[in-house]
Amino acid sequence: MPVKNKKNKIFQCVVPGLMLGAALLSSPVSAQTVEQGGPLGSTANSVLFEKHTWTEIQSGVAAGVTTIIIPVGGTEQSGPYIAVGKHNERVVYLAEKIAEKTGKTLVAPVVAYVPEGGTSPRSSHMRFPGTITVPPDVFEKLLISAGESFQVQGFRLIVFAGDHGGYQKYLEKAAATLNQKWHGNGAQALYVSGFYTVIAHQYADWLKQQGYGKDVGQHADISDTSLMLAVDPSMVRQDALHHAGAPSAQQGIYGGDPRRASAALGQAGLGMQISAAVQAIQAARGF
Repeated sequence: MPVKNKKNKIFQCVVPGLMLGAALLSSPVSAQTVEQGGPLGSTANSVLFEKHTWTEIQSGVAAGVTTIIIPVGGTEQSGPYIAVGKHNERVVYLAEKIAEKTGKTLVAPVVAYVPEGGTSPRSSHMRFPGTITVPPDVFEKLLISAGESFQVQGFRLIVFAGDHGGYQKYLEKAAATLNQKWHGNGAQALYVSGFYTVIAHQYADWLKQQGYGKDVGQHADISDTSLMLAVDPSMVRQDALHHAGAPSAQQGIYGGDPRRASAALGQAGLGMQISAAVQAIQAARGF
């Protein structure tokens, strides 16, 4: 195939994905969505729980702002080219977009301390500097305690959304434990599995369709790097990346190749994550 026609074909495939991402990411920051649920003071244009006073939160809950998203990130190595706060930055950004789309929703402070491997001996991501870990049982108890904290304040739908694959089963287990405790009292914990799995499946498949199949891996690959570029390009060491040689596991890059990553590719993946979470929250609400 001539180079020109191949480029046109890829462009035609990328555009629909970018339109999906743009449609989901371009809605205005919703002073409106929070205000629909009640007065939340001078920062009514913020969906961030920590930006409000306790009286504003109380008034908002009384007026119907009764959904809260607990964004779960993590602090870990992501190869030489992505800063270690990757998951935290991405999940908060996405949680805000999701809250704005669903309305009557706040976003809790990010959970940045998650299971990342052992310290003695060092295992998994803990083999690299830049990683922070906690034991799984401590992490699970933290999630349950956070959920209970919001439930007793009057939040009725507590949503767990996690950006890292290593702890998804603990999010699911924490939500199940809370739902068992809350049975019959009108509160619900929701684990949004699709928020994470859409990246490993739908987004990975989409990237392969665009001709990036060899670049897709499991960690710090083209997917990871493109998503980060779309959220905060300052977190990616782009000059070093563009002059880098072939990636390796010794660098903390597990499969794939990040060198062709771009913010444009990342926008499509973010749109898929937002769509999956919005649909799950709306289904839990019954509409």
